[in-house]
Amino acid sequence: MSRTIKRAPARRPVPPRRKPPRVSIADRLVAILPVSEHTLHRIVTWSIFGLVMAGLVIAASVIGIPGAVGTAIAEGIGRAGFRVEQIEVTGLSRADRMAVYADALDQKSRAMPLIDLEAVREKLLARQGWIQDAHVSRRLPDTLLIHIVERKPSAIWQNQGKLALIADNGVTLERISADAMPDLPLLIGPGANTQEGAYLRLLDVAPAIKPLVKAATWVGNRRWNLTFESGETLALPEGEQEAAAALIKFAQMDGTNPLLGKGFIRFDMRDPDKLVARKPGEIADRAIKIPDSGHVPTSTLQAKSTSTAGQG
Repeated sequence: MSRTIKRAPARRPVPPRRKPPRVSIADRLVAILPVSEHTLHRIVTWSIFGLVMAGLVIAASVIGIPGAVGTAIAEGIGRAGFRVEQIEVTGLSRADRMAVYADALDQKSRAMPLIDLEAVREKLLARQGWIQDAHVSRRLPDTLLIHIVERKPSAIWQNQGKLALIADNGVTLERISADAMPDLPLLIGPGANTQEGAYLRLLDVAPAIKPLVKAATWVGNRRWNLTFESGETLALPEGEQEAAAALIKFAQMDGTNPLLGKGFIRFDMRDPDKLVARKPGEIADRAIKIPDSGHVPTSTLQAKSTSTAGQG
């Protein structure tokens, strides 16, 4: 009698557990970038291409390949997409935006390697008074970046009947009309714009007088006449230190016994030892000796008029 032996079914081997694939740091960075992977590949490709082509241009210039060959390589880079198509300007408020664009695009070629960044900067500085400085750079593949640093107006210059805003170095910024004058110091006369810094230093020595001054006239390219809001004119001596000393004395006298708004039309302090004053209708000036303290008694101002030299 035969027996049938049943065999247990063979067990299938259990496959080993696979560990999840490791994510590299580069993959993690790609995942968090705000661009698609396709766009990122394009950027990398164009960047590598640009670096290679730029290297060829540099190598051509170093080993002495004729300029025409280097230019041809640069133009090839431009045709490949590295060509100025956009200009982004920042920091611009008062300067002429269209003039900035025109200067930036005034190139023999718009191929990126052929754009002379320093030449663009120098052109902007030379042609527009408002521009104090400019920073020009490339953003591949097709954008030129220009950041403008503008000058600030510090005074108004009146010359030959025309008004203009000027910066602190005397550079003319733009013409203005009388009804559009900002609240800035008014300088009058040929060359007064170049003395703007010296004039502001002069007013700083007499803070009490400074807000009372309406305008300043640069006389004979050597000294100042100050005109006050109340209508009087004060003639100051030549020399920055001499003018400052005279203005300090005048401020002290006006602070003790007011001179402004008392009917005088002119004061002359070109002589450091005396104040010369005149009222309307008088043909001669009042010569008043200045005490060491700078204090002038009221009675002295009513003294008998005496004749003085010309008022040039």
